[in-house]
Amino acid sequence: MSHPVVDRFQALYRDLDMDHLHLLGDVYARDVVFIDPVHRVEGLTALTDYFRRMYEGVAEIDFDFEDVVADSDRAFLSWTMRLRHRRFRPGETLVLPGASLVRFSGHVYFHRDYFDLGAMIYERVPLLGGAVRAIKNRL
Repeated sequence: MSHPVVDRFQALYRDLDMDHLHLLGDVYARDVVFIDPVHRVEGLTALTDYFRRMYEGVAEIDFDFEDVVADSDRAFLSWTMRLRHRRFRPGETLVLPGASLVRFSGHVYFHRDYFDLGAMIYERVPLLGGAVRAIKNRL
């Protein structure tokens, strides 16, 4: 089932960068709660600030949405993010699978991202990365 809010959500993340942060208000409610493995952010202003800080070093980012399951007030979307950062491993493209749960009523008022933070950060830090990968291989 396609839903206009879910369609706007996907379009936002296909276009989102430092120059398009003003589009967050087209998708998110003023009192949005956003949670990812690193932060919990409450309110559209705080979310915009969070994204501004995150996108400062982004050279390129792209989201491919694979599966979308939606009903009248919530959706679960699986995606793959491709990210190149100017300062963190410049020149390398990080490919990270993840998923988002969103709840909405006209606008998204709850957004929770699920992804492997270790694959995103810890495994790419010298010395620490090797230890994290060794632990994961033993499990």
